[in-house]
Amino acid sequence: MSSDTTNSKGSNVGLIALVVGIVGIVIALFGFKQGWDDGDVRPIMSWLIGIGFWLSIAIGMLFLTQIWYVFHARWPTIIRRQCEHGMAAFPYLLVLFLPLLAIPFLHENPGLLWKWMDGHNALPGHGTVGEDPLYQWKSPFLNIPFFAIRAIGIFGVFILVSGLLRRWSFDTDTTGDINNTHKARRLSSLGLFLTSIAMTLGAIDWFKSLEYHWFSTMYGVWFFAASMRAAISTLLILCVILSWKGYLKGILKQSHRYDLGCLMLTFTIFWTYISFSQYFLIYSANIPEETFWYNIREMNFDGTRNSWWWVSMGLIFGHFLTPFLLLLWYKTKVVVWRTVIVAGWILTFHVLDLYWNIVPGKMVTPDHGPGYLVRQFSISPYDIAALIGVGGIFIFAMCRSMGKAEPIPVRDPNILKSLNYSE
Repeated sequence: MSSDTTNSKGSNVGLIALVVGIVGIVIALFGFKQGWDDGDVRPIMSWLIGIGFWLSIAIGMLFLTQIWYVFHARWPTIIRRQCEHGMAAFPYLLVLFLPLLAIPFLHENPGLLWKWMDGHNALPGHGTVGEDPLYQWKSPFLNIPFFAIRAIGIFGVFILVSGLLRRWSFDTDTTGDINNTHKARRLSSLGLFLTSIAMTLGAIDWFKSLEYHWFSTMYGVWFFAASMRAAISTLLILCVILSWKGYLKGILKQSHRYDLGCLMLTFTIFWTYISFSQYFLIYSANIPEETFWYNIREMNFDGTRNSWWWVSMGLIFGHFLTPFLLLLWYKTKVVVWRTVIVAGWILTFHVLDLYWNIVPGKMVTPDHGPGYLVRQFSISPYDIAALIGVGGIFIFAMCRSMGKAEPIPVRDPNILKSLNYSE
């Protein structure tokens, strides 16, 4: 297949993705505006779920690229190019994040989504945020100006590091300058630290601080593991599609898919280890400031099981046990349709994992029980619209990037090793 034909198909896919993305974003923003006007946080959480899902994939691709550079990995060179296209979405994701960033500055209740942003917000049974000793101790970090600066800085790190890696890789296609590879490796050695810090701050600010009373030192690692699983699963599906219809036909081999399957298994185990360790440490310590976060994901105030208990079981048996058992088998990692199904399964439960981390919360109800109700699990049309809308823009960014570079890093010093790679 000629590169002109491939670029033409990529442009068509990108245009369709852009149109679908705009439609989804319009619908999701309608819900966002409705939540803004009514003071209802749930439609706004839909936007956060959509951003969080696609941002996690882009972050995972950035980590994979840097890890492969640092370890001088040769086999994933043709796959790395697909990561570079995925990282093109960071500037678009920054723009899409701005409506969330506008809430503390433009809404009459700055704490509509992140309740700590308004000191007048009531807490269940004990005053307001401004009177809360825990918030007073955390306020040097949890304040609106510093939050906004961090958000811009977080995206700035992602955009800068990914932009340089993409530029040097694409330049090598035309110049063959091996110094680009050396520069990418040096940047990745530092970039892994910068990206880790940025990712951890983002996970804490945007997800964890939704319930700012909670303490956890492992939350950033959880998001890293979740992002890696999502990125690897997305890469596997993308590479299979491109080998079937696009420019990886005859290039992507069983050995590449097998190693991606091994990575899927690795990070399935790692995600489970981090998730269980966080739960086990909090369970063992039995400190109220920590245990409440899990309690509201299992039971209502009266001790009865709520809808999140079933979601928790879904994560245990669906997000861990099922892919773990399937990926233990060699055939699952080499039979195309099996690996694609497992990858799609992981991505589906990754969305559920984000729901589980974002949506539950204590809704203040002074005349009910201990002063709160738990926000229950629900799937809103705005959730679907946000996921599709942001996803459409993500795919458009990828397709647009594909038109700017060779299908594979043709003059990368490791390209022959990758093309001839075998198990």
